[in-house]
Amino acid sequence: MSLALIDYGAGNLHSVHNALKAAGAGDVHVTADPDIVAKADRIVLPGVGAFAHCMEALSAIDGMVAAMEQRVRVEGIPFLGICVGMQLLADAGVEHGTTRGLGWIGGTVRAIAPAADLKIPHMGWNDVLPTQGAPLIEAGEAYFLHSYHFDATDDADVLATTDHGGTLVAAVGRDNIMGVQFHPEKSQAYGINFLKRFLEWQL
Repeated sequence: MSLALIDYGAGNLHSVHNALKAAGAGDVHVTADPDIVAKADRIVLPGVGAFAHCMEALSAIDGMVAAMEQRVRVEGIPFLGICVGMQLLADAGVEHGTTRGLGWIGGTVRAIAPAADLKIPHMGWNDVLPTQGAPLIEAGEAYFLHSYHFDATDDADVLATTDHGGTLVAAVGRDNIMGVQFHPEKSQAYGINFLKRFLEWQL
């Protein structure tokens, strides 16, 4: 099984790569080559930083978004987005103006506005609460670091939530596509076990 870990200059690649290897991934390609992505059995899109910058960097790689679209949405291989990589699944993000996302899962990425007097960013360990029937997600604690959150159009696409002065989306997904707001690579045993389930995911 080959796995493409997409390198577009906006992800914590070394840590994610190490976590995938620790979870049992054998053939991991850290790549900016659309041809490798087009042949991969699984795709992971990491992401840190601002939505607009990440989307611009991903789109700047000639043929990358098209290769992802073909392999994931047409051919149906398992896909995982991490942090901003998950947020890019949305229709749009409103950080630094409105930027179009991939549009794979309906929603808008907006600034966190907690009801309570809590600090932003939402940083540190927090509960992950899976929705009923959510694939791969188990209840536990994971590491979060984000100031913007995924406001999903359809509640059916929300696979897990967490709480930071109000409910925030911790994971979204539909069919073969999944995204998590938390960082599996920073979530110790919980994160490694989640990645193991992703690697074993049969659709």
